[in-house]
Amino acid sequence: MTSSIGTERKGTVESSPVGWSEDGFGVVVDAFASTITDDGRTGGQLSVWVGGRQVVDVHGGVADFRIGKRFTADTLVPFFSCSKGVATLLVAMLVERGLIPSFETPVSEIWPEFGANGKASLSIGDALAHRGGVSAPRKDLTQEQVLDGVTLANVLAAQEPLWEPGTNHSYHALTHGVFTQQLVERASGVPFSRFLRDHLTGPLQADVFFGLSDDQLPRLSHWVDEEAEPSQFSNAVPDADPEAVTWHERAMTLGGGIGIPDFNRPEVFRHLLAGVGGVGTASGLARIWSSTVVETLGRRTISDETVEVLRALRSSGPGRFPVGPPPYQSWGAGVMVPSDWQRYLTPRSFGHDGAGGQIAFADPEHGVAVGYLANLMGGWDRGNRILSALKTALSI
Repeated sequence: MTSSIGTERKGTVESSPVGWSEDGFGVVVDAFASTITDDGRTGGQLSVWVGGRQVVDVHGGVADFRIGKRFTADTLVPFFSCSKGVATLLVAMLVERGLIPSFETPVSEIWPEFGANGKASLSIGDALAHRGGVSAPRKDLTQEQVLDGVTLANVLAAQEPLWEPGTNHSYHALTHGVFTQQLVERASGVPFSRFLRDHLTGPLQADVFFGLSDDQLPRLSHWVDEEAEPSQFSNAVPDADPEAVTWHERAMTLGGGIGIPDFNRPEVFRHLLAGVGGVGTASGLARIWSSTVVETLGRRTISDETVEVLRALRSSGPGRFPVGPPPYQSWGAGVMVPSDWQRYLTPRSFGHDGAGGQIAFADPEHGVAVGYLANLMGGWDRGNRILSALKTALSI
């Protein structure tokens, strides 16, 4: 049985959740409710799918405090690095269709220009696991160059790597999306957003977008970060190695061309940034991840064999440019896998988190998928509370 939760009231701003859940998932809804502040500034959405069916779909709080706009089920939320997981699934689909030979195929076989300066042997799987040696550009880029869809790719292709590709890792915060965009567009022969729509989001009726049209912009939420510095986004600690700090900050801003505050400018989302610029609903993300482990809305996105290739560990630990203390993240081929940073549900879970505390992943052992989106930056404990409650509901 299903239970309705809360009510929508025109002209008011509610912090309590609205939506529905199946019986037995009340503890999950309660955990989600605990993540919504009562200050009238932020909110979020949660969607849980089990066995290819949605069992929780709730939202609450404020989507844009500047105009008093509430969260609804249709609010679009920037999900930052959750984008990397979705973009990686497109690459996986192309591998399954034979348009990309395998994850061990060199990037340069699909994107020949990238082979310059000793990068020719880097495999696709290692590139997607942040082992590509091009986590940041050596030259400064303007925002126009970052967003034009061409300049950054050309710069990375020609660049001497920051370390020998494949031998170490460092988070390719923004440049990861260059790999996925180039691989998808060159292998499929169509624009990234069209392949996404035609082969993933369209069939699943998933509200997930890379590049927003003008008519979608009013659905966009406004994120809040009370402690954000206006000029940069960095989690570096004071005693971190100066070289590591430099390259970490360049990875986060591409030499100053873009910073995390820019993602509150709706016009940025008109452009394709495949590693960090995705927006969508929690239900849209969750149904995508559900389709990777079980038939969902009549679709199975990738096979069990491909799931195992994706989630096989490739990168873990502090990496080439550590700037903070543990815990550290771990990655397979473009997806985050369980670590001390994020344990998800079981050791077989895989997906990707986002800088706003967002979580999107699937668990093949239990046929579960979760999408949690919020517009309050950081605060990883919020998602962990939800996952702890979900484990209780599922008796895991």
